[in-house]
Amino acid sequence: MNLDPVRDIADAVLYEGYILYPYRPSSVKNRQRWTFGGVFPREYRGESGDACVMQTQLLLDVGADAAIDLHLRFLQVQTREIGKLLAPIAALPADHEPEFAAVASIEVDGERLLAWEEAIERDVVAPDLALHDLLDRPRRIEFAREAKRELEPVRNAAGEILGVVIRTSLPLQGVIIVSAEEIKSAARGLLRLTVRVENTTALSEASRSDRDKAQQQAFVSTHTIFSIRGGGFVSLLDPPEALREAAAACENIGTWPVLIGTDGANDIMLSSPIILYDFPKIAPESPGELFDGTEIDEILTLRVLTLTEEEKREMAAADPRSRALLERCEALTPEQLGKLHGSLRNLTSAENPLEPLVLRDQARPYLASLSSNGRHLAVGDHVRLNPRKGGDIMDLALKDKVAVIEGIERDFEDRLHVVVTLLDDPGRDLGAAGFPGHRFFFSQEELEPVGGEDRP
Repeated sequence: MNLDPVRDIADAVLYEGYILYPYRPSSVKNRQRWTFGGVFPREYRGESGDACVMQTQLLLDVGADAAIDLHLRFLQVQTREIGKLLAPIAALPADHEPEFAAVASIEVDGERLLAWEEAIERDVVAPDLALHDLLDRPRRIEFAREAKRELEPVRNAAGEILGVVIRTSLPLQGVIIVSAEEIKSAARGLLRLTVRVENTTALSEASRSDRDKAQQQAFVSTHTIFSIRGGGFVSLLDPPEALREAAAACENIGTWPVLIGTDGANDIMLSSPIILYDFPKIAPESPGELFDGTEIDEILTLRVLTLTEEEKREMAAADPRSRALLERCEALTPEQLGKLHGSLRNLTSAENPLEPLVLRDQARPYLASLSSNGRHLAVGDHVRLNPRKGGDIMDLALKDKVAVIEGIERDFEDRLHVVVTLLDDPGRDLGAAGFPGHRFFFSQEELEPVGGEDRP
């Protein structure tokens, strides 16, 4: 299966929750990672409610020779330990491991490495499954991955090996069971496809009740991609009226199937552990993955840039992916940051969903000034904030602050809002550039002009 048309979304699902802001192992919320799409070994007996099966059910409108390709993707957790050699060596021995002491971290020539967990991408591909064959005989696809232990040398500038990174992954076993059935009550050619993913890995006695240990042999961020020839998938989110009952009867366990790829096409389906809409897209303004659930690129990027130097060092040492994220955030230009502030696109009319919506205010310029009841306000004026009673804690904090008017804007109901930045805000330039957290909206009645003699 060619994943290129859906690669961005598929990889976003694969690494959703991989590491969360503030992207450091010392953060509490990064001590339990891998929170999406976990399929645990069925021998696991923990009390956390983690599933040992994932099931996808789809509706397909097929011809006589219809076939599907199935692509199961998940991450496997591998431990990353750090060893400090008792003495420098020139090369790793070929027949044994060098003597080392396990440490939490090691620093060589200013570069720091931490002991933590990483992930290995795993794929199981089952091509050309004839759908009508599945009506008579379900297909059972077994797969396994062997245990592995690798040592990577950590060298200094002189080429000496001072330490090692030890990566260990445990064995995995699983099975995919694929079956199909005709929907008798529907039109001829409509099938229900059922795909069950089970983790059959044998666990040690100690791992059967220990979630952290069992997770090392779980399938993480599990999702399935289907493509079809000689037929089409039916949207489960917005099925045709005649198929709504059949779509509602599909039982999906731990997953959410949506159409994906070219808008309007029905030949590729993504079964995701994260709730998505049909034809999900990565925003073109997004500079890259941030790994957070429901991530908000602008806020997370700004937060990364406000980390202390020591926090950034830990982030860079945690993982190659978090290091790349840090480097990408620090390399963004003001223009690229500005694009993250938001945009309107693909708005449609309620009367005709295929017709682009033309906003009535689209051609109307922002106001430069306004006058009411003898009070005149203009962009650039200094004003004292006097929020109306009954506001929130932010209104109380801003009362009597002196601000500068940055803009006067209309909303979609023709109400006017005055945009201000605080005169004493060190980040006022960010507010003036449109960034949230440094710009505030008030009505004209909540602002008192400050004359030259009253200015701070």
